[in-house]
Amino acid sequence: MVGQVLAKIFGSKNDRMIKQYRKIVKKINELEPSVEPLSDAELAAKTVEFKERIAQGETLDQLLPEAFAVVREAAKRVLGERHYDVQLLGGIVLHEGKIAEMKTGEGKTLTSTAPVYLNALAGQGVHVVTVNDYLARRDVQWMGEVYRFLGLTTGCILHELNDEQRREAYGADITYGTNNEFGFDYLRDNMKFSLKDFCQRGFAYAIVDEVDSILIDEARTPLIISGPADMSTDLYLKVDRIMRHFKADEHYTKEEKSRQIMLTDEGVVLAEQLLEVDNLYDPRNINYLHHVNQSLKAHFMFKRDVDYIVKNGAVIIVDEFTGRTMEGRRYSDGLHQALEAKEGVKVERENQTLASITFQNYFRMYKKLAGMTGTADTEAPEFKKIYNLDVVVIPTHQKMIRKDYADVIYKNQAAKYRNIVREIKELHEKGQPILVGTISIDVSEKIAKMLAKENIPHEVLNAKQHEREAEIVAEAGQKGRVTIATNMAGRGTDIKLGEGVRELGGLHILGTGRHESRRIDNQLRGRSGRQGDPGTSRFYLSLEDDLLRIFGSDRLRSIMDKLGMEEDEPIEHSMVSRAIENAQRKVEGHNFDIRKHLLEYDDVMNKQREVIYSQRREVLEGDDIQPIITDMIAELVDQVVADCAPAKMSAEEWDWSAIGERVGQAFDLQLDWPEEERNELDSAAFAEKLRQAVDEAYALQEARNGVEQMRQLERMVLLQMVDTLWKEHLLHMDHLKEGIGLRGYGQKNPLNEYKRESFNLFRNLIGAIKLHTIANLMRIQLVQEDELARLEEERRQQRERELAEAKRSSAEDAAEAKHHPIQRVEDKIGRNAPCPCGSGKKYKKCCGANV
Repeated sequence: MVGQVLAKIFGSKNDRMIKQYRKIVKKINELEPSVEPLSDAELAAKTVEFKERIAQGETLDQLLPEAFAVVREAAKRVLGERHYDVQLLGGIVLHEGKIAEMKTGEGKTLTSTAPVYLNALAGQGVHVVTVNDYLARRDVQWMGEVYRFLGLTTGCILHELNDEQRREAYGADITYGTNNEFGFDYLRDNMKFSLKDFCQRGFAYAIVDEVDSILIDEARTPLIISGPADMSTDLYLKVDRIMRHFKADEHYTKEEKSRQIMLTDEGVVLAEQLLEVDNLYDPRNINYLHHVNQSLKAHFMFKRDVDYIVKNGAVIIVDEFTGRTMEGRRYSDGLHQALEAKEGVKVERENQTLASITFQNYFRMYKKLAGMTGTADTEAPEFKKIYNLDVVVIPTHQKMIRKDYADVIYKNQAAKYRNIVREIKELHEKGQPILVGTISIDVSEKIAKMLAKENIPHEVLNAKQHEREAEIVAEAGQKGRVTIATNMAGRGTDIKLGEGVRELGGLHILGTGRHESRRIDNQLRGRSGRQGDPGTSRFYLSLEDDLLRIFGSDRLRSIMDKLGMEEDEPIEHSMVSRAIENAQRKVEGHNFDIRKHLLEYDDVMNKQREVIYSQRREVLEGDDIQPIITDMIAELVDQVVADCAPAKMSAEEWDWSAIGERVGQAFDLQLDWPEEERNELDSAAFAEKLRQAVDEAYALQEARNGVEQMRQLERMVLLQMVDTLWKEHLLHMDHLKEGIGLRGYGQKNPLNEYKRESFNLFRNLIGAIKLHTIANLMRIQLVQEDELARLEEERRQQRERELAEAKRSSAEDAAEAKHHPIQRVEDKIGRNAPCPCGSGKKYKKCCGANV
């Protein structure tokens, strides 16, 4: 209450920031008269001038008013569009590394051009991140005209590009692409064996379009590069066949809020009987337990055409927030295989993680990160906590006049759908365009069938055919149009009103249910009322909707029952809106916890990832990594001494057989020191003597293989060991994370346990890398040129023997044919005709010779 009063007196923090930014906009506007008279060449020459001034020490902040004025003038000439003052405000916010919340239709794409141009002048590359390939391709062509006019280069990262094309795109001043492409390129780069093969060149500045979708919604699923593991898929099919025997509540219980399924005691007994195992919780049978749990989840928690679709014999994930298919992405921990078994398509082998990163940790690598969206304010605390990003709400260019009607709620879904169709029919008959927002594909198709029965023409836009989404969405504002869209597919495309539509009330938004996130509902509403256009919106709900069913609508149901309300009679009451908002807040809080939980675990992994990737990079950047190898040898010697020759014991008490074994394993050395010499050693002297012996052995290896070749071998072997053992480590970490939650039952904090055990695993990894690298380098023998020549000669002789054998075999076959002439059963063969045995000779000189 006090805060509200103070905000009225002094203005909110947002208001104060906007007030400061308006002063900068005033400076930009004052420069317009001096920029307008410049010729095209003079305007483009400003880029060179700005770069020179940066080289002389001027900052981007100092250049901002002039650079923004130049971009605005370039956009006027090239695109025929002039930045509004509010778009310049948004541009300043983006330059400062904040999130600009701008309502749908306010021109975010044009807004981004000014900060992109300004930051590209620094020469370190600017990344513009979009939600799909279509927008990346569209924006680099459309806004790219402005940048190219001003002398900057542009690139676009698309799925089908090869490494050379990607390098070229990343080398441009401004690079467009999707979050997935940027993230996967980072992971792929860190699996390469040469710096010249890397595609990316650093992380200076990024602007994320639809920042809430990318940094919040998609942040629950990490990016993973994986390869097939050596595991059979038979068990998925075996477990899938028994699922029909399991009944809800009797054999399993499900927690829909957290999307978890638990076996009951009866369910455990049933699974043991059907799978013919004694104890499902025996460590030997843990694989069976895992498969049963994933198969239960696939059958009774995940729904076809809601969570995934089946297309061309494959299970494809549907993004729950955008309604788009996520080609190439698979559920982890065997869930995807369980869904494939359920749907009767080919069960692909389970994959092993080769590299992974969360979007949170990927985007936190940028020195400066910014974002723009129509809906960010509801998630402002998460943006601040996870990414240290402030949200600034930009005022609209023209006043918002859309009418948002109160939600209507019905007793059941059948009544809700009947009344949705009734409203669509009424509005369609008067010509008002309608955008129908649905939460899932099956709801889209259900409404489409009902509209078809009423002979109402309509377009359906969902994950099954999102290739046309921009085209369909762009036409949604034309007179009489009815467009059904799943979860606001088609974001980033403006809906412009057709002729006569303003007079009919503008575009009407009809929500067929509330999403679990208020932000997604706001996105849907925001498609109407752009740039001061008229419009209306209304959401239809029922007590059977998942949101109200799972998060409690008992009070609402009892009120409806007490009032004796009929099926088709809706409630419109502020209490309904409050109940829904409370339910959404609960889900948003739960989803935030999931993302926070994922990030807490990945932060542990991220520190390890940074160590490994930086070590790889150090190896790739250095021409000579011998100092690294020398340090590894010294550390291994110290480890052997610490483990086997403690200072507090005399040399006679040391286990010399164990020492010999360790030294042989690590350095391929035999300690043939006389016993009296050994017994005189103390710990320090033993370390010195062992180090000298290892150094001599390594020098001998170097002489044997050649100095230059040895330097190459050191790089190659170390990289190979890092990559092989890191892959194994990731598998161990996956297994650790899978079972760590059970520690909670023992009154232990699973995250603390994960940190402790993962540290031990990582320490073992570093030790293993050193051991295997040195052990291999001490044993490796390069084949010399004369040896290669000898091997090549042996191979040549072998090939000649094989050829001679083949000739001999064919000669025997021909001889066999002569002794067994072909009997004529057809017309007589002419003596000069080709022989029918296929030898290529005339009949009289082959099989006919004895006839």
